Amino acid sequence: MKTNRSMPPGTVIPELAYADVTTAAAWLRDAFGFAERVRIGNHRIQMTIGGGSIVVVESDRSSKCCTMVRVDDVDAHYRHAQEHGATILAVPTTHPYGERQYTAEDPGGHTWRFSQSVADVHPSEWGGELVNDSRE
Repeated sequence: MKTNRSMPPGTVIPELAYADVTTAAAWLRDAFGFAERVRIGNHRIQMTIGGGSIVVVESDRSSKCCTMVRVDDVDAHYRHAQEHGATILAVPTTHPYGERQYTAEDPGGHTWRFSQSVADVHPSEWGGELVNDSRE
């Protein structure tokens, strides 16, 4: 799997939604020992703990969690999911932060984002702020 400095480490990365991202990240840091990795404005913060990661996202949606999964070939994965009845919420799109992603919903209403690293992009190149990364 290609590496990308704009992506947190790990294969399965929960995206947890909060109304106030900054306050939530501070609480997760203080209470559970998470460390900020990349801050994206005031609406998204990547956090790490041990070898795992989460992404704190701003949202007032009723769904409070999306699971991101890193895959080797997002287009093939998308076609497979579509053939097997996944509800597609967003088609594969390449983003400035070096990831090609699509989003689907499962029969239980859970949101899944599948991501393939297509370039190694430093967060500062697209507006993110690298706070802490042992890979640098």
